[in-house]
Amino acid sequence: MSILIKNGHVVTAAEDFVADVYVEGEKVVAVGKNLPYKAEREIDATGKLVFPGGIDPHVHLDMPFMGTFSSDDYETGTRAAMFGGTTTVIDFILQTQGDSLHNALKTWQEKSQKAIGDYSYHMAVTDFNDQTAKEVVQLIKEEGITSFKTFMAYKGALMIDDGQMVQLMKIVKEHGGLVTVHATNGDMIDSLIAKNKALGNRAPLYHYLSQPEVTEAEASARFTDMLHYTGCPGYIVHLTCEGALNAVRRATLRNQNVFVETCIQYLVLDASLYEQDFNGAKWVMSPPLREKKDQAALWAGLNQNLVNVVATDHCPFTWEQKQMGKDDFSKIPNGHPAIEHRVELLFSEGVVKGKISLPKFVEVISTNPAKIFGMYPHKGTIAPGGDADIVIFDPNKKHTISAKTHNMRTDYSGYEGWEVTGKTETVLLRGQVAIENGQCHLKPGHGKFIKRKPN
Repeated sequence: MSILIKNGHVVTAAEDFVADVYVEGEKVVAVGKNLPYKAEREIDATGKLVFPGGIDPHVHLDMPFMGTFSSDDYETGTRAAMFGGTTTVIDFILQTQGDSLHNALKTWQEKSQKAIGDYSYHMAVTDFNDQTAKEVVQLIKEEGITSFKTFMAYKGALMIDDGQMVQLMKIVKEHGGLVTVHATNGDMIDSLIAKNKALGNRAPLYHYLSQPEVTEAEASARFTDMLHYTGCPGYIVHLTCEGALNAVRRATLRNQNVFVETCIQYLVLDASLYEQDFNGAKWVMSPPLREKKDQAALWAGLNQNLVNVVATDHCPFTWEQKQMGKDDFSKIPNGHPAIEHRVELLFSEGVVKGKISLPKFVEVISTNPAKIFGMYPHKGTIAPGGDADIVIFDPNKKHTISAKTHNMRTDYSGYEGWEVTGKTETVLLRGQVAIENGQCHLKPGHGKFIKRKPN
């Protein structure tokens, strides 16, 4: 199949210009003005933006958590992602403590068989030992899994200690991988949760109050210090606050580079939502939403190149699942549905309102994730030889977000009634039309595992 996209406003992380894009098979063949190709199909993109498919490097699909599972699986989650302009996701495999990394990999490989969009994995290391170290090397060299998630919280389930962290960093650095981290001080948080529950404080507001900014700032600083000591490349997931960002800023004074991801909710929502009695459970996630001053710091961080990626930490639950914590905030499943809205919200709140430029927008939703996680230039740009993952986007179309119209498998929206400017209209995944006229044209199983390159 060949497709010629005509007269679109092509945007990459480096430039934007009006041009045609010619696609043949799964690849982009040419980008330029008045291309001389004849195609089986032409798409007129006059007045529309044409940019590379989004890459969301932080999603949790069909993930076991707190006695239940996140409500989007690989079929519904990757479909919803593509409706919003995201063509590739990176999910987290969770090692069970006491079990092997390869057994966890097999479980997630089975889950992902019905993916519609492309996908890759991070491997969460929750039990680091000599055997795990050998498996890390095998995953990098043989499986194309080059990023390893660690937790500085969730003791007894996911957390590893600093000694294990350092040893993992040394192995990962030696073999060209990357260590990512959930950087919050789990011991402090557990203590504050216990204190609040002892005082009878059970509402969702106390989820927020049990995770003050200092818990994230301290852990982020400690993680950067361990990276500096080992020389390992590192990436902080879902950074939310000024204090944590300042820890990264201080690390740059010793010429250290730490990759930072924030999520769309931390840019546009704030902690006042927790004051809505139990309705605040819709926004219970970890780390929690923060303050207006933290939003300002994160937007500035994007333009200062301190924040490199805008992801989602998409981990949806139904309202019935959230009710598990109706009488105890610590039992509310942590997570937020956002995979479908990241691209459109960031465009509307960032580009339209003048907070970031168009190339910066593409950089943080697509190009930087592709580069950091070893998928560039096959993913993350529109250039000859790259995968034809392309979004055709109407920059002027206004629409309203609602659970009644979204494609995620959950019965509420954290952005209900939010009017946004800019709408994903047509999406190509490896040269095939995936989304058009409000319909998904690809079937479960079309998604491809993306094997990634070591650094």
